Amino acid sequence: MVSKSGSIPMLELVRTISRVGFACALVMLLAACSGSYAGLNSFQSPDGRYAFLYPNGWSRVSMSGGPQVVFHDLINSDETVSLAVSKVDEKGDLQTLGSPIAIGERLSREVIAPQGSGREAELVDANQREAGGHIFYDLEYTVHIQDRERHELATVVVDRGHLYTLAASTNEFRWNKVKGLFEEVITSFTFLI
Repeated sequence: MVSKSGSIPMLELVRTISRVGFACALVMLLAACSGSYAGLNSFQSPDGRYAFLYPNGWSRVSMSGGPQVVFHDLINSDETVSLAVSKVDEKGDLQTLGSPIAIGERLSREVIAPQGSGREAELVDANQREAGGHIFYDLEYTVHIQDRERHELATVVVDRGHLYTLAASTNEFRWNKVKGLFEEVITSFTFLI
């Protein structure tokens, strides 16, 4: 309400400022709550066993004889998220297979850059974390392929006699732009049953 002098009474001004402040705080709170998974979609295995997140706009591709699940970016086609599943001893767990560094180096030698592949991989970081009652090893690699440099994050976990390896990979040029997103992807892997 405007007074005869053309000014807004003080009480009305305070109410308006309070409403605007509340609206701004609500928007910031909602953004903070949804921000950790912004730009990500959920994938769940057909049997309902596990789930993980992958970036919006990425497409699932079929591969025979390779990883069980593969997504790739339609714009930057060399960016991928893949899940490989292999059998291990039913009674074993991840720590029985080795330390984060030992498993990271083994994956480097046997999967990422096996002899004769023309690739060289260096384990940059290896950490252990616990989530959902499982031990995970989070691994970071730099990979040299002929004239290209790549960066890869992976997480490995053992459950019911299977080793799950979820990896996200990009070229070195894009690494700094997608690092946070890829960290969210690999740490999102969870078992549902």
